[in-house]
Amino acid sequence: MGNAIFISYRRDDSEGEAGRLFDDLTRAFGNDNVFMDVAGISPGVDFRKAIEDNVAHCGVLLAVIGPNWVSIANAAGQRRLDDPNDFVALEIASALKRQVAVIPVLVHEARMPSPDQLPDSLKDFSYRNSVELTHARWNSDVALLVQALGSYVKPAAATEQEPVHATVPVQLPAPHPRAEMPAHVSGKSKLPMLLGIGVAVVIAIVAAVYFIGGHSTNDASALNGTWHDTVTRPNDSLTSLTISGSGKTVSMHAFGSCQPPPCDWGTQTAAFDGVNATATFNTTEDGGVARAANITVHRSGSDLDVTVHNTFTDQNGNRQNEVHRVFVAGQ
Repeated sequence: MGNAIFISYRRDDSEGEAGRLFDDLTRAFGNDNVFMDVAGISPGVDFRKAIEDNVAHCGVLLAVIGPNWVSIANAAGQRRLDDPNDFVALEIASALKRQVAVIPVLVHEARMPSPDQLPDSLKDFSYRNSVELTHARWNSDVALLVQALGSYVKPAAATEQEPVHATVPVQLPAPHPRAEMPAHVSGKSKLPMLLGIGVAVVIAIVAAVYFIGGHSTNDASALNGTWHDTVTRPNDSLTSLTISGSGKTVSMHAFGSCQPPPCDWGTQTAAFDGVNATATFNTTEDGGVARAANITVHRSGSDLDVTVHNTFTDQNGNRQNEVHRVFVAGQ
């Protein structure tokens, strides 16, 4: 059985946004209903055949389009869209040919490509209605996309009762009729009641800040422990962190997903501002590409909110991306 939602993207153009969208959609529809290239392919399976099979059986294909999607070239200087073996072009062309619903997802203020920018097999793609995901409105934008995708795929039983985002509107119950105040208490002061309501509101706000975002503390020990990504990812992505510290002194040990695992990025001292701890790890990728991974973490309830801002440097200059993950506590 194929996957209902197929996410197509270019790593050099929108890897961070595609990974973040994958996480949101798997929470909404379940792991078995979302597919994103090698993140969903078992070791030893032919990548080309797996892509073809999943596109053939998917209900909808989301093509994530960044600002450089049209112009990105391969090592020989050839535009990738013009390469007959380009997987992104093959994925979209296959979906169009099979009349699978194709939805362009624009990120980083990207624009839809015009027909004259596309090879013949993709010209119809330029006429597809697109959606936009913005950093500032990510949760609400994704909530609208999830609502639209409901016509293509049903959420898995384990996830369909869970809220996708805190910003999704909810229907409040009708207010109860106001009870008449007994005559013998009508003259009492309302000050104690108002004070009680005020205290309850303050407690609710503090709890919301704690559970929705990183909670402020002067003690870095709240970050201590070993934290793991819940999804296996390719390309030497960050997979786990071991954090130890007290006061405002934090040590961060990072591991990646290179083969054979584990890929030890080493240990760095992190800057701690009372909420976030930030450290930079410098590694060398295949082909001599220098990578500076700036990792920022904070507690989010029982989990660890992790943002990785990558800067890759080679002979052609610099390129950057940013990924957002939620790590869970582990051993």
